[in-house]
Amino acid sequence: MHEDVGSAPLKLQLRTVWISDLHLGTPGCRALALLDFLRTTECETLYLVGDIIDGWQLRRSWYWPQAHNDVVQKILRKARKGTRVVFVPGNHDEFARRYVSHNFGGVDVVEDCVHVMADGRRLWVTHGDLFDGVVQCAPWLAHAGDAAYEFTLRANRWFNGARARLGLPYWSLSGYLKRKVKRAVSYVGDFEAALAREARRRGVQGVVCGHIHHAEMRDIDGILYCNDGDWVESLTALVEHHDGRLEILDRSHSSDGTAGTRARAVAADRPVPEPQAVPALDAVLHG
Repeated sequence: MHEDVGSAPLKLQLRTVWISDLHLGTPGCRALALLDFLRTTECETLYLVGDIIDGWQLRRSWYWPQAHNDVVQKILRKARKGTRVVFVPGNHDEFARRYVSHNFGGVDVVEDCVHVMADGRRLWVTHGDLFDGVVQCAPWLAHAGDAAYEFTLRANRWFNGARARLGLPYWSLSGYLKRKVKRAVSYVGDFEAALAREARRRGVQGVVCGHIHHAEMRDIDGILYCNDGDWVESLTALVEHHDGRLEILDRSHSSDGTAGTRARAVAADRPVPEPQAVPALDAVLHG
């Protein structure tokens, strides 16, 4: 993998980072922006909250450029250097669920887990697909929707290429549709509410998930709901500072996703819990 040479950039020191929905193995993955984020942040624990590698797309057609390999190697290098890396598989990398309770290359693979924050709050960490009625009850429709989403992303790449040439910022078509189409808004709300209910049933103070590519942090009936977004369009990560503050870091305001990071939201002070073990990415690539 290609590391930066010369003076290293100042790194943001964090207690915990959550990222999900990288979709490595697809043209939509913003691997260079993700690499820049990983290179400029250090954390004690890194959670990979599902859909890290897109097995659905790779089965349809092979796509694995060097930048995607560099992302995997960067994550494994962090694990070797002492970062605790926990992988919670999602529906697109469900093949990794067979390795739950294993460790590969320093990466723990778990079905889900609980993270304990610096202030003592406990957060349940899950990808979220098990609470998606479409994925669970009509998997054929989920695959059809995935193909339609890929088409939208291809159109979006062409459209934003033209915008970039005009000096205009990135604009997300699928994000616009999610906000404007009534059924999409209802789907997101139902998904968030279902996860908050399950978190309450489990006796934790909050939940961290991915799956719907919609970064969010809000209170739902006394439960802290956090979604870390994605690295296809949102270019977001959920982070915990050493004092227990949570916020969503956003790279999408830059045309290439590498210019800098800004905080989109800050959570109220509350505590969160420690995770159980999850087996690593090495097996996903080489097993």
